[in-house]
Amino acid sequence: MQQLILGSASPRRKQLLEQAEIPFEIFIADTDESYPSQMLPIDIAIHIAINKALAVQKLIMQKDSGQKQKTIIAADTIVVLENKIIGKPANREDAINILAALSGKMHKVITGVCIVFATGQIEFAEETEVEFHELTRTQIEYYVDQYKPYDKAGAYAIQEWIGIIGIKSIKGDFYNVMGLPVSRVVKELEIITN
Repeated sequence: MQQLILGSASPRRKQLLEQAEIPFEIFIADTDESYPSQMLPIDIAIHIAINKALAVQKLIMQKDSGQKQKTIIAADTIVVLENKIIGKPANREDAINILAALSGKMHKVITGVCIVFATGQIEFAEETEVEFHELTRTQIEYYVDQYKPYDKAGAYAIQEWIGIIGIKSIKGDFYNVMGLPVSRVVKELEIITN
C-alpha cells in the first residue's frame, strides 16, 4: 500500500486507524467547511471531506512535489436531528441544550469520507442511526462538566460515559459514530491497492 496520510486532527480517527493496524501519518490543512445551503446532509459530509482531502493534497504538493503519490484520507462527521444539522456546541449551555434535544430521540450520524490516490479519488458516506434513552438534566450536566464535549458534533462521544449509559439502540456502524467507518475504509483501500 502507498503511504497513507490522515488529513485529520481527530484523536478518534487516529485511534481507529491505529486499531485497524494501518500505517499512516497525520497531515492537517486549514479547510473551508462551508457548503451550499440546498445540499442534503449526506452530500454536505462528503463535500467537506473532499475539501479537506484536496486541501491536504495541495499543501503536500506545495511542500514537496515528489510526495503527490501518497494516498490521503479525510473525513467529516455530522449529526442530524429531525433534518437539522447539529454542529459542535459553542459553550456549556449549548452542549446541555443539544443533549436535551437528543434525549429520548433517534438521530443520524453521517460520516463523509474522501480518499485521494495517485490515479483518482473515491468518496462515500456512511449513516448510522442512534437513539438515546431519556436523559435527565443531572446526567446531561454531569457529562458536559466532566467530559467537555465542545469539539464533538452533537455534543457527545459514543465511546464515553454518556454513550455507555445513554444509548438505547444503534443501527449501523458503531465506529462511524466515533468519526470513521473504518471497515468500509479498509475495503476501499484494498480495492485501490489491488
